[in-house]
Amino acid sequence: MNLPEAFIEKMKTILGDEFDDFMKSYEAPRNFGLRVNTSKLSAKEFERIAPFHLTQIPWVENGYYYEEQDAPARHPFYYAGMYYLQEPSAMTPASRLQVQPGEKVLDLCAAPGGKATELGAKLRGEGLLVANDISASRAKALLKNVEVFGIPNSFITNEIPGKLSGQFEEFFDKILVDAPCSGEGMFRKDPAVAKVWDEEKPLLCAKQQKEIIMQAAKMLRPGGQLLYSTCTFSPEENEEVIQYLLDAFPGFEIQEMPGYEGFSGGRPDLVKDGGHPDLTKCIRIWPHKMSGEGHFIALLRKAGPSEADTSGEHVKTGGVKLKISKADRTILDDFLKDISMDMDMNAVEVRKGQVYYVPKLLGERKGLTFLRNGLYLGELKKDRFEPSQSFAMALQKGQYTSCVNLNWSDSRAGKYLRGETIYVDDLQVKHSKGWQLVCISGFPLGWGKLVNGTLKNKYHPGWRMK
Repeated sequence: MNLPEAFIEKMKTILGDEFDDFMKSYEAPRNFGLRVNTSKLSAKEFERIAPFHLTQIPWVENGYYYEEQDAPARHPFYYAGMYYLQEPSAMTPASRLQVQPGEKVLDLCAAPGGKATELGAKLRGEGLLVANDISASRAKALLKNVEVFGIPNSFITNEIPGKLSGQFEEFFDKILVDAPCSGEGMFRKDPAVAKVWDEEKPLLCAKQQKEIIMQAAKMLRPGGQLLYSTCTFSPEENEEVIQYLLDAFPGFEIQEMPGYEGFSGGRPDLVKDGGHPDLTKCIRIWPHKMSGEGHFIALLRKAGPSEADTSGEHVKTGGVKLKISKADRTILDDFLKDISMDMDMNAVEVRKGQVYYVPKLLGERKGLTFLRNGLYLGELKKDRFEPSQSFAMALQKGQYTSCVNLNWSDSRAGKYLRGETIYVDDLQVKHSKGWQLVCISGFPLGWGKLVNGTLKNKYHPGWRMK
């Protein structure tokens, strides 16, 4: 692999006697990983039903290595949101932020959603997940992944961190900042990143990272936790950013994280003029020490009471809340009678015929650019309700009584995912006509409309298997 000479010299200085082992790691094949969506099923249950060659990632409870020939991105289980494909080391940050159901959580640089989906899964539908990305195109990918994972209590925003901090001062219990970086830890996985690297890039990234982490610090409540991570090796982007935060906010302290034999500690000695001794509590992941790429992780706590504040009012994001008419409520109730999902109807809003289930803890947030506020349930039309793809994905196994259930090996599963009409007259369903939830081994995939044993395909066109 053709690595930049300035990068090589930098790594020689940082690694010393380990440098040769580090360079040899670039000759090894990359690792492939998937992370189980524990809001839908347990890791052990997934092990039992998945037809892949799985080996557990030892430092992530719900993470697994798989073999490239398994092609899990082509499997119906992937479309059911049962797992996320993610580089093994990149699973570490979200695994070390101990999110609890009911908390208010922010992923500040969230696209494409690898870490946000794990944080949302940990909330288990309770509390609030705000997932933000400054890029409009990347925020769209983020929204899709959050919806595929079936996370109902999210607010997906497309804002600069300073705009968010103006409205969420000391609001969040947990914040994850997976900061944009020079990407040195991804050179083996994506050699194109190495081609655009130069020795000025870490300094430019560090300037942006310091601005981002300062805004994040303002949004963290006293007693809350902030996890900072990058996929790079440069101390300018890692230890020096954490030192910058500690100097600006003396009330922050670095916390210990669950370790692993392949982890290395942070390096105070790499900070100009010397760093805080607690920087050793940070984690450095090196590709020559474990089966993954490069990462840096720091967990910090903001001084103050440790009790989470879960108070909040159910207020619409801008505008006037529209009440559901009696006729529309009757139509919606008729559809929901087959659903056992626990739903507070006071959190349901109608906006120009579109029905949303809005997180209660969000409060009123005017002037923010967002892609989705809550769970989009579907659309009310003259005399009917048409459910959305995101509503299907938010349902748990067994929560809809009229279900067309296919085995993952059934050829009809692939046909459905490609948008084709399928014939299901051989299957037992509760209702012989009308809306059906299409499931794979019991896990929701999307909707269809049944007429005389023929299922008209209602799978989201933009999500179809190519």
